[in-house]
Parts: sequence; structure tokens; C-alpha cells
Amino acid sequence: MMIHLKSARELAIMRDAGKIVAECHALIAESIKPGITTLALDRLIEKKIRKNGAKPSFKGHHGFPYTICVAQNDVICHGFPTDTPLKNGDIVTIDIGAHYRGYHGDSAWTYAIGQISPQIRKLMKVCKKALYKGIAKAKAGYTTGDIGHTIQSYAEGLGLGVVRDFVGHGVGQVLWEEPKIPHFGEPGSGTLIQNGMTLAIEPMITLGDWRAKIDSDGWTARTVDGSICVQYEHTVAVTKNGPKILTTL
Repeated sequence: MMIHLKSARELAIMRDAGKIVAECHALIAESIKPGITTLALDRLIEKKIRKNGAKPSFKGHHGFPYTICVAQNDVICHGFPTDTPLKNGDIVTIDIGAHYRGYHGDSAWTYAIGQISPQIRKLMKVCKKALYKGIAKAKAGYTTGDIGHTIQSYAEGLGLGVVRDFVGHGVGQVLWEEPKIPHFGEPGSGTLIQNGMTLAIEPMITLGDWRAKIDSDGWTARTVDGSICVQYEHTVAVTKNGPKILTTL
């Protein structure tokens, strides 16, 4: 397994790539509302990424045809944008990647459209907290299993499902690098974390069953029981001063 530890120069470029992604999420946050289509958001974000001198990371990645991944309601990940307008009560995760000066930034965020139930509001809060609990373990000396165990025990302790079929990953010159970062697992298992690693931590948490099924498009993954799924993701650098989030303003 080849793990690429990043130099200070590489981390500075990745911080710039991450900032572009964070600016895209800020644009989504102010644009997403009932009546807008995710296809319109896709075009908006592609324009924004290219204006920053970057390229969309996902477009063409293993043949994926769009700039953003859209996970609406029971979709877990890798869904396509559509021309169906968003409506009040929808839950939408938008995953964005930007490829800048040879390096990727990767971050997903869940957005509530209009009024949503307290149960789903809580699910979003728990998933976001699970992400930050996982990030806190992204320190030299811990393992990928420590990150996963922290996320799993917190979310499952509250009766929620933790998706197993899709995991976090290293990120750098390649969008999906080693190591894999499951959001479940045993403490002390997996890969030892070292300074210089850059990791995309991205828990996907469901209100019901954690298992996934794939649509006929070969991409869209959704929950087997139709339960709502939410996701939050940041790209994080492991440094001697602890974890540093790269995909934030």
C-alpha cells in the first residue's frame, strides 16, 4: 500500500484547492432552495471551480458525467444531478471536488430544503458531530480503525445506521488515495496515521438500515429500506500540531 506523505509545499496547494471547494459550498448554501434544480447547481459549481483556475475533480472520474454528486433523501452517494426542482422537506447532500495545481480538495455537506422534521434535523446534527469526532482522531499514532470506531460507536449508540459500503480515503494528487478510512471498525485496527497524510473523512449516517443498493445507472447508491441518509465530509491534513481541516473558509 502506497501512502503519499505531503510536504509543506503540497499542503499549501491542497489548502488552496480546499478553499475553492469551501467557496463552492458557500455558494450552494446561498443558492439552494425550493424550486431550484440540482442540474442548475451543477452548472453553477462547474463555472465557479473553473473561474478559480481549477477543474471539477469528479467530472470524468471513472466516467462520472457531472461536476457534483447529489444524494437526495434516501440516496447515500454518487447520485446524478437532475432537472427535477427541489421541494420543501427534501434533504440533499452535495459532494464537491476541485483539482487545483495537481491536487484535489474534496468535501460533502447536507442541506435541508425548507422545513424538515425534528428527527432528520437530529440526524444531520449527529452526522456532523460524528465527522468532527472522527477528525479529532486524525493524529499521528492513532489508526484508521480508531477514526471508524469513534464514528460508529457514537452514531450507533444513538440508534442510527452507519454506511459500510462506502468509506473515506486518502486524497492528494489522486482523488482516491490510500489509505481507506471506514467509518466503522475496531480501535487500533487498520492503517497507522502519520503526519503528512491528507484524509477525506466522510461519514454517511442513516435513519434506518445501513445497507446500500445501486440503481440501474451503475452509480446512484441508496438505502435498501428507503430511509434518509445524510453525509458530511472534510479533507483533513495530519500535522504535528494536530488535524487541520483543508476544506473550510
